[in-house]
Amino acid sequence: MSQYWSAVVRGLTPYVPGEQPKLAKLIKLNTNENPYGPSPKVLEAVRAEAAESLRLYPDPNSDRLRAGIAAYHGVAPDQVFVGNGSDEVLAHAFLALLKHERPILFPDITYSFYPVYCGLYEIAHRAVPLTDTFEIRVDDYFVPNGGIIFPNPNAPTGRLLARAEIERLLAGNPDSVVVIDEAYIDFGGESAVCLVARHPQLLVTRTLSKSHALAGLRVGYAIGQPHLIEALNRVKDSFNSYPLDRFAQAGALASVEDHAYFESICAKVVATRTQLVAGMEQLGFEVLPSAANFIFARHPAHDGAALAAALRERSIIVRHFRNPARISPFLRITVGTDAESDALLTALKALC
Repeated sequence: MSQYWSAVVRGLTPYVPGEQPKLAKLIKLNTNENPYGPSPKVLEAVRAEAAESLRLYPDPNSDRLRAGIAAYHGVAPDQVFVGNGSDEVLAHAFLALLKHERPILFPDITYSFYPVYCGLYEIAHRAVPLTDTFEIRVDDYFVPNGGIIFPNPNAPTGRLLARAEIERLLAGNPDSVVVIDEAYIDFGGESAVCLVARHPQLLVTRTLSKSHALAGLRVGYAIGQPHLIEALNRVKDSFNSYPLDRFAQAGALASVEDHAYFESICAKVVATRTQLVAGMEQLGFEVLPSAANFIFARHPAHDGAALAAALRERSIIVRHFRNPARISPFLRITVGTDAESDALLTALKALC
C-alpha cells in the first residue's frame, strides 16, 4: 500500500535504534544507557506529579526547567531550549538552523541520525572523513558550507575534540551555524557551553538520557544565544507546543538540581571504563581513547560481527556496525557496572 506514501517517505532510510530485547538475565551493553538509576529526588518529583493536575496541559515553555538548566550552566533562561529528548532538539535544529543552500558538514563516522534528518528535511550534506585514527581534523571543515554538526565525544568512536579545537573551528566558520552534540560530554570532556557567549553561531545540545540516567524520561536541551533559541522555538511551536509532559519537566528539574548524585554516578562510570579498557587491552583488543560512557574496540584476530554474535549467545548484547566498512571490525560497548564489565571480560577471555 506504499502508493499512499509521499515522495519524501519513499526516499527515507530511517534511523535504526539499538535493540531493546525483552530477555531475562541479560547484560545489555548496546545502547549506552546509564547502569545506575536516577536520583531518588527524581522519583519523588515524578510521583508528586501523579495528581489531579494531570487534567491540565503542562507548561508549554518549561519555564522552571529552563531556569534550572540555565542556573546550572551559568546562562540566561532565554538561552535554553528544551525538547522531547535530544533527538527532537536536533531534529528542530536541522530544520531551523541547518537547512540552507550549501551542504552541511559532519564526519563520515558519526551519529547515524544525522543523514536521516537530512533525508527527512531534504538537506544537502557532505560527510567529512575522519583521520586514520578516527579523529576529527578541524582543518577539513574550513570550506564553504551550510552548517556543521558533530557529537563531542564523537559517536560511535568515543573520541574527544579539545575545546580549543572547537573554538578554532568556530573562528574559521563565522557565518555557519555549528552544532556540538554533547550527549556524552559529562563522562570526560570539556563542554563548549562556555563558548556560546562569544560565538553567536554556536548551538550546544545536551541530553539527560546518559549522565543523568533518564533515558526513559526523554528530555534534551540546547544552549545558544537567544536568536538561535528563537529559531528552535518557531519550529517547535509549529510542530508540538507541549513536547515535555508534567512528569518529564518535574523529574528533569530534580535531576539537574541534584548535582551530588549526578557527579557520583558519572564518576562510577568513568572508573569502570578505566578498568574495562585495561582488561580489554590485556586480551589483545585495540581500544580507541574514549571520553564517553562506551568504548570502541576491535581484536586483530576476530571478526566484529562474529564476536557480537558469540557474546549474544552468552546473554551479553553489544553494538556492532556493518557500515561503513572500516568500522565493521569494531564493537561499541556500553560501560555497565563493575559486575557487568567483569562478566563481559570473562566471556571475551573464553572467546579470544
